[in-house]
Amino acid sequence: MTSPAASDRYPARITMYGAAWCSDCRRSKALLDRRDIDYDYVDLEAVIDGADRAKAISGRTQIPVVVFPDGTHFTEPTDAELAAKLDEAVAA
Repeated sequence: MTSPAASDRYPARITMYGAAWCSDCRRSKALLDRRDIDYDYVDLEAVIDGADRAKAISGRTQIPVVVFPDGTHFTEPTDAELAAKLDEAVAA
């Protein structure tokens, strides 16, 4: 496994790696959309190295991988986990 690029590990804004066929990805994406969050979406079916980049960040093959500008990330977050992190980011 390769190390993630600095821009992947510390993106300028929230970045989500996912795929349309993944129900957890659709759920996390819907939460971000409902909260009107400005984020980048990396479609693992369209971006050739997207899955490799997500795995380099999380060390796992599960998706979604949601990366925050502070360098933290979630893999397969629950709605509660993702919402709490978003609330924390807004409060900071």
